[in-house]
Amino acid sequence: MSQPLLIEHHEGVDWVTLNRPESLNALDPSLIDALNLYFQGLQRNRDARVVVLKGAGANFCAGLDLKQAMARRGGQAEPPGVTESLDSQRRIADIVMLMRRAPQPIIALVQGAAAGGGFALALAADIRIAAKNARMNCAFIKLGLGGCDIGTSYFLPRLVGVSVASELILTGRFIHADRALAVGLVSEVVEAADLDAAANPYVEAMMTASPVGLRLSKECINMSVDAGSIEAVIAMEDRNQVLCSRSEDFQEGIRAFLEKRKPVYIRR
Repeated sequence: MSQPLLIEHHEGVDWVTLNRPESLNALDPSLIDALNLYFQGLQRNRDARVVVLKGAGANFCAGLDLKQAMARRGGQAEPPGVTESLDSQRRIADIVMLMRRAPQPIIALVQGAAAGGGFALALAADIRIAAKNARMNCAFIKLGLGGCDIGTSYFLPRLVGVSVASELILTGRFIHADRALAVGLVSEVVEAADLDAAANPYVEAMMTASPVGLRLSKECINMSVDAGSIEAVIAMEDRNQVLCSRSEDFQEGIRAFLEKRKPVYIRR
């Protein structure tokens, strides 16, 4: 059997591929476990400075593998209990929380379908680049469930505002690439064949940042989104700048700027 998650590391960048193309990269237990394991390992990982997340084949991720889930449930005499159901729910939700806690910026390359849990994975990334054929939706409400799931009611209002978020969550309708770009959900729209290449300028820009500065910047953005005041945000920013200014990376960054060259940072 092929691995459900492929990880290729190139010079500080992890290229992570959801690898179930025959099932539209839908989330089955093996892929859910692999994603949890990978993102959990990023917390103390100093080799990976940037993560690029994509799907194998023509789609990003079609959400939960409902066919497999229903087949497993069909063999049970009665529906799973509340505790078992909550455990299963949390195993998927843990992925997006681990993505936000990961110190590395995450770039999601979205092509084809990004539905339900797949949409949640894209929303949990820091930057989204969409192919022209991308179509994303909160599929949950179409399945007899609530429309808010796997962090979508947290991410969407912060990304596109309450009105558009409410539309997508309450109707389950698809948002396509052109409108996603117009409302700020994605940073760029390109041909599907050009997705990897489109990520490179973002990766290169991040790799010229100091490793500690990049990690602290993501942390500060996360904290600022939910901060209660500008004073709290400024306090976090001040703390980060003082920490960075005391590092060897800062000295190298200044030298590189004055010498008009790319900085060379010590891995840490």
